[in-house]
Amino acid sequence: MAAKALLPAGVQVFERGWLSSNNILLCDDASTTLVDSGYATHAAQTLALVERALGGRALDQLVNTHLHSDHCGGNAALQTRYPALHTRIPPGLAEPVRNWSDADLSYRPTGQTCPPFAITGLLQPGSSHRWANSEWEVHAAPGHDPHSVILFNPEHRVLISADALWENGFGVVFPELEGEPGFDDVAASLELIERLDPHTIIPGHGPVFADTPGALQRARQKLEAFARTPDKHARYGAKVLLKFKLQEFGRLPRADFLRWASGVPYLHTLHQNHGAGSLLQEWLEQMLADLVRTGALADDGETIEDVAN
Repeated sequence: MAAKALLPAGVQVFERGWLSSNNILLCDDASTTLVDSGYATHAAQTLALVERALGGRALDQLVNTHLHSDHCGGNAALQTRYPALHTRIPPGLAEPVRNWSDADLSYRPTGQTCPPFAITGLLQPGSSHRWANSEWEVHAAPGHDPHSVILFNPEHRVLISADALWENGFGVVFPELEGEPGFDDVAASLELIERLDPHTIIPGHGPVFADTPGALQRARQKLEAFARTPDKHARYGAKVLLKFKLQEFGRLPRADFLRWASGVPYLHTLHQNHGAGSLLQEWLEQMLADLVRTGALADDGETIEDVAN
């Protein structure tokens, strides 16, 4: 019998789609804290979910596991709604946030959207915080993002794993897309999660789950395949970027989508390093064809449309 995922009192998960990360609300009598805020175009929905759950209470704290746009795109809207909001991020990108640089924060290179937001503190690895009447440990978990952290509650053995571990894999290893090593960091983060031995995992995307050994096994198999064939990972990363933006657009003329894709620096880099001598337009067409074959999008030759997964 599969283990049952159990959440302690005061922990509420808003499971979102793949455009927005899951949001985790941690409440007790002393304070209210939200972990991750979703994508910018879903900010109104994020606000509605938080307001409904708080029932008139203010949101006191906001923490981000990492600063990819699908995890912090709602920060600005939440800060506007709750002016006294205390916002913490992992330390690695504090300076680009304080002196807002959408290039250093990956939003311009990936063609994604994230309104500028402020920070009032850092989420330091090795620190612990009392949320929802319990202690939560902050652990560095590089790989998907070099600055990412995960949050572990040893009392209830609950892990907020962000994109370090999903039920069926993990997030794109962005350092590898940039030509920097990252697969070994993914492996180290998976080893860390195995040592923590959580009973319940709240991933950055997808449902809460309890089969930690199974998830780790699947993640390691995926990692081994990517490390063995980096071109496969690069193509996967390219298709994730295309699918992500199409989720934001929904439906638009094919020529417009290709025009957008042709201007994305990340896609240019991936094509240069893994395009096998093809022209950029040809390579993008190959990526779109793969997405059509897997049912991730519909393409009638004139219009491209997102297909919900």
